[in-house]
Amino acid sequence: MERLIVLDTETTGIEPSEGHRIIEIGCTEIVDRQITENNEYHEYIQPSRNVGDSVRIHGITDKFLIDKPKFEAIVKTFLTYIKGATLVIHNAPFDLGFLNHELKLMGIDERIEDKCNIIDSLELSKQQRPGTLHNLDALCRRFEIDSSARTVHGALLDAKILAQVYLAMTGGQSTLFGNEQTANEQTNNTNNIVRVERAIGKIKVVYANEQELAAHASYFEKV
Repeated sequence: MERLIVLDTETTGIEPSEGHRIIEIGCTEIVDRQITENNEYHEYIQPSRNVGDSVRIHGITDKFLIDKPKFEAIVKTFLTYIKGATLVIHNAPFDLGFLNHELKLMGIDERIEDKCNIIDSLELSKQQRPGTLHNLDALCRRFEIDSSARTVHGALLDAKILAQVYLAMTGGQSTLFGNEQTANEQTNNTNNIVRVERAIGKIKVVYANEQELAAHASYFEKV
C-alpha cells in the first residue's frame, strides 16, 4: 500500500531565521492513488508573534490565533500522522525549513526528511514542462482543476488542491511518442527529497530496403 501525505503550511513570513513561525498545517492523504478525505490533518498554531503583513496572503489574524495551541502541543500528533508516509510538498524546502525550525526550537535535531521521503511537486513540474509557470494556480489551469475556492492561501485547502494536481501530474498521460512514465523515483542523498524523472522509450527506426530505395529513386526520375 502506497501512502502519500500532501502537506502545506502557512507562516508569518518567508524566513524562519528571522523569527517567522508556522501558523497553520494542512495535510490530506492519498492511498493507492485515491484521496482519502476522511483522514486529513489540520491545525492552526499560535506562533508567539504577530502575523504582520502575511495576513494579506492567508487572511489569518492575530485575534483568530490567540487561543490556538502552540507547536509543541501538536507536534506528537502531527509526527504520528505523517509517520511512514511519503510527503508531497510544493516547493518542499520552504515548508521543510519551517517545520525543521519548529522542531529545532524544541531541541529536536532530527529533520522531517530524516523521517519521511519527500516528493517536491514544484521540481516535478519543472522537469515535465520547463519554461512554463509552476505555481499552484497555473497548475490548476493546466490540469483543469477547480481552484475557485482559493480566494486566499489556506494550508488544508491548498493541500487538497495539490493532491488533485499531483495525481494529474503523475497519471501517465500520453506523449507524442507513447506513454510517459513518471514514477522513476531517486533519492537525493543530501536532503532525501525524491526526484521524479521522466523516461521515454527509444524510438525504433526502420530503414528502407534496396528494392524500396530503387522504387523511390525511379519515382522521382519520372516527376
